[in-house]
Amino acid sequence: MTRNNDTISLKRIADALERLAPAKNPLPDLHLANAFVWNIAPDRLTPVSTVNYVDLDLLQGIDHVRAILERNSRQFAAGFPANNALLWGARGMGKSSLVKAVHARICQEGTIAPPILIEIHREDICSLPRLLALLAAGNAAADRRIMLFCDDLSFDGTDNSYKSLKAVLEGGIEGRPENIIFYATSNRRHLMPRDMIENERSTAINPAESVEEKVSLSDRFGLWLGFHSCSQDDYLSIVYGYMDHFGLDLDREDVRSQALEWSRTRGARSGRVAWQFIQDLAGRHKINL
Repeated sequence: MTRNNDTISLKRIADALERLAPAKNPLPDLHLANAFVWNIAPDRLTPVSTVNYVDLDLLQGIDHVRAILERNSRQFAAGFPANNALLWGARGMGKSSLVKAVHARICQEGTIAPPILIEIHREDICSLPRLLALLAAGNAAADRRIMLFCDDLSFDGTDNSYKSLKAVLEGGIEGRPENIIFYATSNRRHLMPRDMIENERSTAINPAESVEEKVSLSDRFGLWLGFHSCSQDDYLSIVYGYMDHFGLDLDREDVRSQALEWSRTRGARSGRVAWQFIQDLAGRHKINL
């Protein structure tokens, strides 16, 4: 009788512990959508039914880098070798817009199986290994090509999460999965502020090694695509491109002077400034975009 009671007690304890244990994360169904957002606490992939993107043809003034990223992405989506890419440079010049636009174009054409775009937030970079483990579990992503995307990636002096990214880019002893590629955007070519790099050189016991460990992170990206502030002609081309796309039948000379004045008040010329001007212009003329 005592043995039976002991068995019952142990079973109750085991059941209680199982209830207290965190629930296992369900394997993601990557056929629900072509885009997802990675969220943590708890870890999960949230499907995005409609991605907010700009048509690829509207991204003006970045023809060279646009062609390179589109070619690299098509190679990857078709199952051929491709590189991780770091899109760095001036704010508002379409770095993140280009990633989403290229993905959307490949999905729309339907000539090759559409890759999945998974966005991971900058503050969640340290969870990258968990994301890869979840994708690998049960071959959940075996038949899909996956573009991991982090917008506005950068690190400060006290942030060691770059080590997680290094491991993912190089793949450790297992190697990076062939069906996964990583795209990141940043205002900094080396992903770290210049003053931090200089501080490392001046304070580290072995400055060369300390700086090299951090700066070499960007070397793990096979493609460095630089985005620079646009010229006046490029800025106006972007404005006119939006006008044509949305059918804004307005006097171009008048729009030109307004667009230049708008950029002067903002102290910058970029694709973002051009889009903000177009929104203001359309609103003043009671036109829906």
